Formats: sequence, structure tokens, C-alpha cells
Amino acid sequence: MSKMSTELVKVALNGPTMGTRWSTLFFAEPDFDPATVRVALQAAVDEVDAQMSTWKPDSHLMRLNAAPVGEWIAVPARLREVIRLGLEIGRASGGAFDIGMGDAVKAWGFGPGDVTPDGIRAAMKNPRCPAHEVLEFDGDHVRKTAPVALDLNGIAKGYGVDRLAETLRDHGISAGLIGIDGEMRAMGVRPDGEAWTIAVEAPDSERRRPHSILALQDAAVATSGDYRHWVEVQGRRLSHTMDPRRGAPLIASPASVTVVARSCAEADAWATVLMVLGLDKGAKLARKQGLDALFLLRDDAGSARGVGVGRLFSEEPAAMTPAEGR
Repeated sequence: MSKMSTELVKVALNGPTMGTRWSTLFFAEPDFDPATVRVALQAAVDEVDAQMSTWKPDSHLMRLNAAPVGEWIAVPARLREVIRLGLEIGRASGGAFDIGMGDAVKAWGFGPGDVTPDGIRAAMKNPRCPAHEVLEFDGDHVRKTAPVALDLNGIAKGYGVDRLAETLRDHGISAGLIGIDGEMRAMGVRPDGEAWTIAVEAPDSERRRPHSILALQDAAVATSGDYRHWVEVQGRRLSHTMDPRRGAPLIASPASVTVVARSCAEADAWATVLMVLGLDKGAKLARKQGLDALFLLRDDAGSARGVGVGRLFSEEPAAMTPAEGR
């Protein structure tokens, strides 16, 4: 370890966002004052939430949802960026990722309201077009060409992590570990030259424990799973991840899918795609897209079996080790 690295001090900052908390970890000189950075980081995620939340009736996203079909609505740049990325991944995934599932998310009780049986029936019965077929852009304006309720929960937290990383860079911090509720991004390396270590969580609803450990540098990771948020219908747990083909929660899926990508927004969205597609179709698309992905599948005994795609999660992984005591 270099002399410089021993002189640095660890700085851990966090704050509330999107119903959970953001966090950053980096190293700085002993006289570093984190106050200004903390304010900037909170402002960055507050902006994302104010633009993209479905829990805030006055968010820019909800204003777009409320607008009549065919009416051009001014949309701020960051929201346009996320919508465009969501539509791009929607097309690339054949509709497995669809930001137009807001009606189903709301009806099944994964939004700010309760479960609504009439809404569930409508979401499952009414014909729907994927969002990438019904949204149009003109400069800073967006319009819907058919009814659609947009929901960015499968990408907004990842984008929030990316904004935290950008904010750190704006303040001269080039290395650190950033996260929002398990969506993580590693910038650079630790002061000792080692990569940042990140746990891939085991799909266990009873307790939090690691399945394996990743070592990442300049990369982001996100996990989509069935074990944290669900509704129970006739004694069966249904995941919060929606199946765009049914307008309803997935009924058969991996326990979780972890994706490593360039940005956390991309990792977040692609993890949802692979959950929706399942192992066979998902692994095929992951290879086509050049993604690093880890599918965790439950066996009859309830244990998790991992199936990896890509260099990081191959049979001889370059950056993953089992967690001790699994």
C-alpha cells in the first residue's frame, strides 16, 4: 500500500431517496469537508425522484401520464434520457422490458395505492401496445399516440446511482462505491489498487445474506428478484416484476438475476428483462447483447443454483467468488 493511500480517510455519506436510502463510499484527504458534496448528492437524487416518481402526483412523469393522448408535453432532459433508454431496451428485448406497465403495477398494489380487482382485470384483459410503439419525441416534448401509463421503477433507481456517480466526478472524486437499495456502481479502484467488492444477495426473503462476492472496477451491477417485494394471491407469492405479455406479475421466473453493465440504469433494466424471459431465452439474449449475468434458480430443497453468462459469471469467473458460510 502506498503512503498516499494510508493518508486518506474513508468518507461514507447517505440520505433518503425513493422510499429507501442512497449511499456513497470514497476516500479523501484528511481535511476534506463532505458537506458540499452531501448536499449535491442529495440534490441529484431528489431531482430524479421529482421527475420520475409514480408516488408523487406532481412528478413530471405523472404529468405526462395524465396528459391527453396526442398532446405534446414538455419533458425535462433527464426524464427524456431515461424514457429513451427504457424504450431502447424495450425494443432490444422484444418488449420484455416495457415502461408502459404503470396500470398493471398500480392495479396489483405495487404503487402508492391498494390492490384493485377491477384494475387487475382491466390490465390483464385490455389489449396493450408496448411503450416503444406509442411514444414520440419532438425536441424536448413527448406525446402518447395511444393510452399508456408509464412506470420507471425498473430503471429509475439505477439511473439515480449513475447520477450520484456523475455528481462525485463533478466534485473531483474519481473513485468510490455508490448504491441505492442494492443497485451499485463502482468507480475506479480503492486506494490500495484493489477493486471494490460487492455482494450478490442470496434470494432469501427471511434474511439478508450473500450468495457470492463480486470484485468490480468502473462497472455497475443490479439485481432483480422475487424475494423482496410481492403480493400474496390464494396463498401464492407473486413477484413485483410484471410480465408485459400478461399484464400481471410473473408466475414462473428465476429467483433472481444479477447483471453487470456499463451504467447502473442499463444493469437495472436488463436484470428485469432477464427475469421476465427466464433462463433459456434470457441467457440467449444476454449472450447476444454481450451482457454479464447471473441467474439464481431455486431447487426442490430451496437452495439457489447459479447459472452464469459472460466472462464475469462463467464457469471460471474472473471477478466472482462464493460467499463464505453459504
